[in-house]
Amino acid sequence: MNDDMARWAERWGVPLVMNPYFPVNTLTLMRGACGLLMRQPNDFRRYVDTMFRAMWVAPRNLNDPGEVAAVLAEAGFDTAAFMALVADPEVKADLIARTEASVARGAFGAPTFFVGPQIFFGQDRLDFVRKALVDA
Repeated sequence: MNDDMARWAERWGVPLVMNPYFPVNTLTLMRGACGLLMRQPNDFRRYVDTMFRAMWVAPRNLNDPGEVAAVLAEAGFDTAAFMALVADPEVKADLIARTEASVARGAFGAPTFFVGPQIFFGQDRLDFVRKALVDA
């Protein structure tokens, strides 16, 4: 798996450093993504980029809430507001609903991509995703 991940990172020209803290419980990170989509959509992309870097480029222990807060602060996020956001029952319900909808649609792992009714699983399907988007 590690060799394959390195091959794909090289193919796509993206940095990859195996996180020594992996696997990570991503529940808080996923709630953060949902909450930002709901309440601060303009910050969503910056958040995803920040968390990706902290997971796979300059690995940090994202199992540790204090470390998550430090990563967010370094990226200019208001950590107290973020922690309140991920504790919000509406945000928690949104993640549950998104997860249930994904499973109902056929998702069974990550990454899964949908283009219209088509489902694509795995980073090795990105060429097919691109073609489906162009053909759509």
